[in-house]
Amino acid sequence: WQLSFNLLDTGMALRIALSGFAALIVAMGIGRFAFTPQVPLMIADHQFSLTGAGLVAAINYLGYLCGAYDAMRATRHVERRLWLGVWAAMALTLLSALAQDEWTHGALRFVIGWASGWAMVLVAAWTNERLAHYGRPALSAAVFAGPGAGIFLSGMLAVGINALGLTAAQAWLVYGGLALVLVGGISAFLPRGGELHRPDVAPEPLLLTPALKRLVWSYSLAGFGYILPATFLSQMAAARFPASLFAQFVWPVFGGAAVLGIVIGIVTRHRLTTQTRLAITLWVQALGVLSAEVVPGVAGLALGALLTGGGFLCVVQLALQHGRELAPRHARYMAGLLTTGYAIGQLVGPMLSALSTALTHRLEPALYVAVIALLVAGGLAVNTPARRLAQKTATR
Repeated sequence: WQLSFNLLDTGMALRIALSGFAALIVAMGIGRFAFTPQVPLMIADHQFSLTGAGLVAAINYLGYLCGAYDAMRATRHVERRLWLGVWAAMALTLLSALAQDEWTHGALRFVIGWASGWAMVLVAAWTNERLAHYGRPALSAAVFAGPGAGIFLSGMLAVGINALGLTAAQAWLVYGGLALVLVGGISAFLPRGGELHRPDVAPEPLLLTPALKRLVWSYSLAGFGYILPATFLSQMAAARFPASLFAQFVWPVFGGAAVLGIVIGIVTRHRLTTQTRLAITLWVQALGVLSAEVVPGVAGLALGALLTGGGFLCVVQLALQHGRELAPRHARYMAGLLTTGYAIGQLVGPMLSALSTALTHRLEPALYVAVIALLVAGGLAVNTPARRLAQKTATR
């Protein structure tokens, strides 16, 4: 009997992990980040300029900020938000095929951002809680490979889209079609029946300790630091190496590196403390952004994609894990608070890029600021005394 229960628990845990993984492919990897390989096509189709692309991206991150904040504060219809987040990301990706100017794209990207903010916070909270319940907390890290897998898939689709000479509108239909297949496969397994909201449980108020504040600042700077290469890497490659096959593979390299980073994080999870690993990962990302700018030729962009992409999802997973260590009774609130800070950083990044390209016609000034932000974020993370403060929080 015990063996049967263990096998049942393992099966349930795997189903939850795979469902969360696929949900984040749709909401994040496709819904949010298919925009990156689309930028060169939309500029070529005269839908907007590079400055306009920065503004549209900023509007997307404003929506993400609103969605994350709403998910953090929600006390009713929590599961409905998760469902709507995943389904809306898919449907609006398909609808993007009809958009032809920056204002229409901006409106769509705002709603997609809101939906992905819902999905990111609530999928993380749901999978973390249920996987811990089934005794498989290590699978939580694997869920966060979903956005990277989505970036890789959308990047490989972009290679095929370029080879076939499809328009930006046709490409949106390809991305949306993949999302539709995935959503159809996981809908039956998404949470229901009060899994995400228990009104009879009233957690005590969260006290924002200095350690938690440093973590929020660190994660907010991380969002600002990585978002410029994450938004414009494909466009940088297309501008530097026009008609080059390499330029088309930069984005899938970023996504593949993100998945690989999660795998390395799982393998090394028992080495060093969470905040030390977070700091190292942020500094590696800083090196990646700098490499994309100062290392000449193909090698610079390849290093940028590998190092920045490799740390992308690790930073997300480690920051949320560290938040749970510091405030174990407030997992969903901390996920929402951290994601809100991250979204603010992401919002500022494209606004700075738009200002940089408008004034200097170059992204380089904004990229150097991003490097500094990631270095500072690592410094804030490494100075967070996790174990001592986690013990204090747990005993309050």
